[in-house]
Amino acid sequence: MYFTALIVNTVINTKPSILDSPVEYLKGVGPLRGDMLKKELGIFTFRDLLEHFPLRHIDKTVVSKIRDINAATEFIQVAGTLTNVELIGEKRSKRLVAELKDDTGYLELVWFQGINWVQKILEPGKNYLVFGRTGFFNGKPQITHPELELITGEKTDGKNFLEPVYPTTEKLKARALNGRQISKLMSALLAQLSERDIPENLPAYILEKLKFTSRFKAFCDIHFPAGPEDYEAALKRLKFEEFFLAQIRLQITKLNRHRASRGVVFEKVGALFNDFYTNHLPFELTGAQKRVIREIRTDTAQGHQMNRLLQGDVGSGKTIVALLCMLLAADNGYQSCMVAPTEILAKQHFDSLTDLLKDMPVKTYLLTGSTKAKQRKIIGQGLQDGSIHILVGTHAIIEDTVQFKNLGFAVVDEQHRFGVAQRAQLWKKATVPPHILVMTATPIPRTLAMTAYGDLDYSVMDELPPGRIPITTVHRYEMQRANIMDFIRTEIEKGRQAYIIYPLIEESESMSYEDLMQGYEQVKSFFPEPKYSISMVHGRMPADQKDANMQRFVNQDTQIMVSTTVIEVGVNVPNASVMVIESAEKFGLSQLHQLRGRVGRGSEKSYCILLTGSKVSNDARERIKVMCATNDGFVVAEKDLELRGPGDIEGTRQSGVLNFKLASIVNDKELLLLAKHFAETVLEKDENLDDAQNLPLKNYLMSQKGKTVWSRIS
Repeated sequence: MYFTALIVNTVINTKPSILDSPVEYLKGVGPLRGDMLKKELGIFTFRDLLEHFPLRHIDKTVVSKIRDINAATEFIQVAGTLTNVELIGEKRSKRLVAELKDDTGYLELVWFQGINWVQKILEPGKNYLVFGRTGFFNGKPQITHPELELITGEKTDGKNFLEPVYPTTEKLKARALNGRQISKLMSALLAQLSERDIPENLPAYILEKLKFTSRFKAFCDIHFPAGPEDYEAALKRLKFEEFFLAQIRLQITKLNRHRASRGVVFEKVGALFNDFYTNHLPFELTGAQKRVIREIRTDTAQGHQMNRLLQGDVGSGKTIVALLCMLLAADNGYQSCMVAPTEILAKQHFDSLTDLLKDMPVKTYLLTGSTKAKQRKIIGQGLQDGSIHILVGTHAIIEDTVQFKNLGFAVVDEQHRFGVAQRAQLWKKATVPPHILVMTATPIPRTLAMTAYGDLDYSVMDELPPGRIPITTVHRYEMQRANIMDFIRTEIEKGRQAYIIYPLIEESESMSYEDLMQGYEQVKSFFPEPKYSISMVHGRMPADQKDANMQRFVNQDTQIMVSTTVIEVGVNVPNASVMVIESAEKFGLSQLHQLRGRVGRGSEKSYCILLTGSKVSNDARERIKVMCATNDGFVVAEKDLELRGPGDIEGTRQSGVLNFKLASIVNDKELLLLAKHFAETVLEKDENLDDAQNLPLKNYLMSQKGKTVWSRIS
């Protein structure tokens, strides 16, 4: 029995842990505060509270003077006497204002929420320790909603005392649960716990090798460290643990899939593959293309279903790799399909494949939502009798009515456009699930690939075919529009074509639609008919009109394409040499890179012009700077991850493996690589985790039954 199945099928008999106790049972919480903690912070149990980590720590031995506050001060801790507590304003504008006085000056303290509760606990004339973010109002230093504590005169033991400050909300502060008060609850919780309540889940040899502190001590020190070194050691240990457990789960899923999933066997490289490779290949393959084909050849010969993610930059030649693999399937008596997210892209793939295969005995058909009933009947018959070798299409291929005789290979292009359930439908098209090749032209940063896609095998094509001239990308402002149009005119006079793209974010937004129409009229004023012809494409158009307008541009009947981002993916017009992106500040990095990839596909020099208004935010300026500095999609993707974070990258939310509480795949890359190495080493030597020294890890994974998604479809 495989370990994954073992976990799923094992009945676990473990004593309830104190950490599973409801949070309201903790002294100092009670039912009312317990409900608030659940609603505001998602803290239901002692474990949830234990894993509510501090934002920062305050060194209580460092107390500044009020006169030290200046414009550069962000946070400060001061001590003084509270004076002049006063309620100012009425109803919505009501605020509570107090003064704190030390021997160097006065500091204003202000509360806008929880006023009634704060007013009750403040004791004018008493000495307080105050901490908070500083600002100035009417030239006076001020702290809004400070953390404060009555100075009782109790002595500390002389140690460096780092006090945690926890994330909280205004509603909780109104219930006497500000950051410092949550720390008192945490202290009460840790006082109840022992080593036994926070058992190890990392093998002892890993702890020893990496010189990590115990798990119990790590939790104590991340909340209440004696000093900065203890905090850093605890943080590193717990971050490693998050990465390591995620990698173990992914590696187990991959191992289980490799061993358990049946797949059709491609036994030979036959006549179709060899004939095409020798006589019809239009150019020499890059080293990266050859390497990926070898990897796929190895996968498909082993009797296990292949699930491979192929990522390659725009123009790296993924389609030719997919075609060679589909010929490999045909040589072994199996059919293939290629699924694309849009009719435009599906049609383009179909045209490209039929052109490449025009001298080969390979039948290729196109199936989309607009395919007529008569043609559908012909396709249905050809699929069922096996005479159709390759079917290219959109979601229409996934429909239940589409049945193959023996589907052996499925290519999914631009995988982020398809839901998991939709892709799963492909598995049902054959008795033995077909091999799956998932392709994306949006390069995925290595750290993200190791987490979000770690349970897949993945290949990277990081070489462009020889002869590709790098695209020159520049940033221009609205005031330079006339110069840009002059430049487009000179390119058109050379026989080239141009795209002008508008940011239609949602096809239903009437304002964006108006912007597009105004832009179209503006372009027409610079390029009047009949000397110039302009195509327009947007999401509101009927599919046949959209395709017709696109085809006119492909056939060079029009010189300019005014479009929304519907042309982002896959449109291939080698003669287009200029891409103007209007309001470029509204686009994300990966989308800008995708759009730029529509030019530079021929042998002529190409240009991408990022056009913005005069006011550009710092974030947008940074994105534009990256685009102008590099054409490398992997560099762009890494920067995108840094700027946006993994939670915003499309498609990663469903993975469930990026929900780290402490670790960051952006800032902790080295730790992620270390965790991945140890996870692979552990499973290489003991893939069922039967070894006694791996039992803590196995017990932990088994305790997570029902909490973990153990496998995902590509």
